[in-house]
Amino acid sequence: MPRVAALWALNLLLLLFFLFPFYWLTITALKSPAEADTLPVTWFPAHLYWGNFAAVVANGGFRRNVLNSVIVATTTTALALVIGSCAAYALAHLPLPRKRSLLVGIVIMATFPPIALVPSLYLVMLQLHWIDTYPALIVSDLALALPFAVWVLTNLFRAIPTHLVEQAEVDGCTPVQALRRIVIPLAAPGLLAATLLVFIPVWNEFLFAVTFTLRPETETVPVVLSGGGWSGLAAATEVVTLPIIALALIGQRGIVRGLTSGAING
Repeated sequence: MPRVAALWALNLLLLLFFLFPFYWLTITALKSPAEADTLPVTWFPAHLYWGNFAAVVANGGFRRNVLNSVIVATTTTALALVIGSCAAYALAHLPLPRKRSLLVGIVIMATFPPIALVPSLYLVMLQLHWIDTYPALIVSDLALALPFAVWVLTNLFRAIPTHLVEQAEVDGCTPVQALRRIVIPLAAPGLLAATLLVFIPVWNEFLFAVTFTLRPETETVPVVLSGGGWSGLAAATEVVTLPIIALALIGQRGIVRGLTSGAING
């Protein structure tokens, strides 16, 4: 019994530890700008102030920044999944030479520090006249997202029985048709996990966004959130963070299934 009580106490402490930043973000967003800048800090607003959220919603420039993030994140995620699925299917089920070496190279690319890519990518973007454009952000984010997507999807597709793919090919399916008709439907929960695992880092990407965008109207949300008053900044952060949290909560069952069982039962 004492051991169970200790475990519950530890779990409660961990829960409070992880929830405290969200609590602090929320109460800061509900403070007036004057109260948010007052020292010593208060643990709860003297009066709930909803003006910060109203200002965020009414800010046309911020809505444009959110749209920029949506376009960049969704396009990058879609390209990473489409290209990554084809590459992962080849690595998982086609007779390619030196598969292990290819996977090792992909893992190395997935862990490559983004700051090392910035100088060369910036020169390429200048030559292509892509600075302050969507392609600059999409291509640079794809350079980081694609290796990770290939690695995750390769492990996922390997869990699909090979005889199902072979049977589809015996029935006349091409590799592309087998991927579309057999592998993708069976791997659907795992693909949901891969989608979220690719989308969230791209949505939060800051380094490439602040390097390749010069005008406020082309900036993405992380760049905008790097400056401003505390209360307004907290309100804007809440507005763009809560949908991502809700998306993760809705898809949590698929994430767990996809990461633990490769979407295949038995």
